[in-house]
Amino acid sequence: MWKYVLKRILLMLVTFFIICTICFVLIRILPRELPTDKVKQEQILARWTALGYFEPLPIQFWIYLKNIFTKWDFGTSWYIEYNKPVTEVLGKRLLPTVLVNFYSLIVSIPLGIALGIFAAIKKNKWQDHVISIVVMLFVSIPSYIYAFLVQYFIFFKLRLINTPTLYSIADVGFDPDATNAWQAYFTPMMFKSMIMPIVALSFGEIAGLCRFTRAELTETLTQDYMLLARTKGLTKGQATRRHALKNAMVPILPMIISSFIGILGGSMIIEQIFSIPGVGGLYIQSIQLFDYDVFMLDTIFYVLIGLLAGIVVDISYGFIDPRIRMGER
Repeated sequence: MWKYVLKRILLMLVTFFIICTICFVLIRILPRELPTDKVKQEQILARWTALGYFEPLPIQFWIYLKNIFTKWDFGTSWYIEYNKPVTEVLGKRLLPTVLVNFYSLIVSIPLGIALGIFAAIKKNKWQDHVISIVVMLFVSIPSYIYAFLVQYFIFFKLRLINTPTLYSIADVGFDPDATNAWQAYFTPMMFKSMIMPIVALSFGEIAGLCRFTRAELTETLTQDYMLLARTKGLTKGQATRRHALKNAMVPILPMIISSFIGILGGSMIIEQIFSIPGVGGLYIQSIQLFDYDVFMLDTIFYVLIGLLAGIVVDISYGFIDPRIRMGER
């Protein structure tokens, strides 16, 4: 098991380095644009010269890596937030992304699993057919379509929300530069404005969990040990709770773990539609404005989350079910 984990970590580091190298080269070969302000031009050019922006790409990459490992310096934002460390720029965007995605998972996981269990118990009956059709629709339709539908019905038709986008910190009475600005995201007014993106993100997650749970539980209910449990005197409900659900949850729980890790990444499209000042919107903004260092830190962030999620999911199988051992011959 430990050999398998060590091997996966080494492969992850190699993959991580290759992806970051490719992204670094691609972003650095894009044309650079300077602001019209002369003072800002001089400051940016001085910083670029210190970072070797006018050197060959291998030297630029070496300087970039050296600054990260020796100074923990991931660079500076010049266009999104002028002369701000990119770690500070990204740090401000994490909380809105995490909150919206966390709330959507809190809604999605119980509903998705409950519907999947109900569909599996009612297999081939009209309830199962209705749930399957709805799930197929939810899986097939992109999330941004849900975003527009949610805005149309909740905001435009029913007028349940006062704004079609997320409130800004200033809207709820907090100074954006204040140290306690993060508290603004825990106010009732801010939470109310999060309802629409939460609903838009929940549809796909509910459908995916429902379909996966139904498939796993349906297969488990047909196993021989379930017939043995019934012959020993257990009712269908008791056998399902004590045996079927436990075994069906083995592949489902890693999927849930992966979803919780993925909440840090957010959704670029949903964040753009609802004006969420999150990590996904920052990524698109950094590409549009050629803010190189912000783009690179966002890339590192996304790649690391994706690779870590894969490793955690694989390892979690062994902890959830002791019978599973990774790396065995």
